[in-house]
Amino acid sequence: MQVPILDLKAQYAAVRNEAMQAISEVCESQSFALGPAVAEFEEKIAAYCDSKHAIGVSSGTDALLVSLMASEIKPGDEVITTPFTFFATAGCIARLGAKPVFVDVEIDSYNIDAGLIEEKITEKTRAIIPVHLFGQIAQMKVITEIAQRHNLAVIEDAAQAIGASQDGIKCGNFGDCGCFSFYPTKNLSGFGDGGLVTTNTESLAERIRILRDHGQNPRYFYKAIGGNFRLDSVQAAVLAVKLRYLDGWNEKRRQNAALYDSIFANSPVRAPEIGANNVSIYHQYTVTVPERDQLQKFLAENQISSAIFYPKPLHLQDCFKELGYKRGDLPVAERLCSEVLSLPVYPELSPDQIEYVARTALEFYGIN
Repeated sequence: MQVPILDLKAQYAAVRNEAMQAISEVCESQSFALGPAVAEFEEKIAAYCDSKHAIGVSSGTDALLVSLMASEIKPGDEVITTPFTFFATAGCIARLGAKPVFVDVEIDSYNIDAGLIEEKITEKTRAIIPVHLFGQIAQMKVITEIAQRHNLAVIEDAAQAIGASQDGIKCGNFGDCGCFSFYPTKNLSGFGDGGLVTTNTESLAERIRILRDHGQNPRYFYKAIGGNFRLDSVQAAVLAVKLRYLDGWNEKRRQNAALYDSIFANSPVRAPEIGANNVSIYHQYTVTVPERDQLQKFLAENQISSAIFYPKPLHLQDCFKELGYKRGDLPVAERLCSEVLSLPVYPELSPDQIEYVARTALEFYGIN
């Protein structure tokens, strides 16, 4: 049996007619940048996220970048974040001349360890970027309390977590901004790049809208130096179609994860742990395992695709060597990079496929 890590064609088949009709309507309108389709999508996604404002942007990376710009992060500032995440989280900090300050992560949730944040705060600290990794929200109550005590901005990297909630509150509503990605592999995905910023602060929303369009307001009159961070109308139209299916897709991912959990119980394959107050969307089903690389090879030999997110923590990446980190500084993140393996969890998987993946993994460890 062949099981890919993700099957985009299966999802496309389910929405093909609606998506192509939506694209056709944009083509007929000939309004391709910040047109009616973008405004309509922003209204719908704001309601879905329970946020007052939703601003469509060109990618999840640009969502982070424009949020940092709107928060007036400048050269010499420090921004606290996690080393166990996609590069964009820290890369956007560095692009503005600020310094990423890395805090180790929790072994069970893979998210930033909120209990270690306060000791990293200095007089130069201006913001915290927690990442809701693999679809589970970080410890936002503790993080926002720390931020309030020290007058710090909080920018949620929710690129992998749209629809996830904590204590009944959806991600993107805990901090000053929430940043989302609609890259084709995400739970809510476009036909190319796209992103979103949510906020409940009117002045921040206005500033982000201006910055995403080069800083102009009105046209050709520049309030600030912004960038070309606009969301294309075609992407907005496709996303509006897929948004109608998102909750169902996320629920199917949870069902798939629950089946994995039941099979892996009391085995060397340690399933991801979800906090009792969290509802995860399982962007990835990421386990920790001994002999990770050998297991991945064994799965591949049995036509099962898997992925490693992430093989090297950010504090040890060559581009950040000037920050002065060394191996051993953030031991949990370093350990996870050698043990994590993401297994197929996308909604279109059949129970038989999940059983095959899980049983094959256990077979590697000699468990029938």
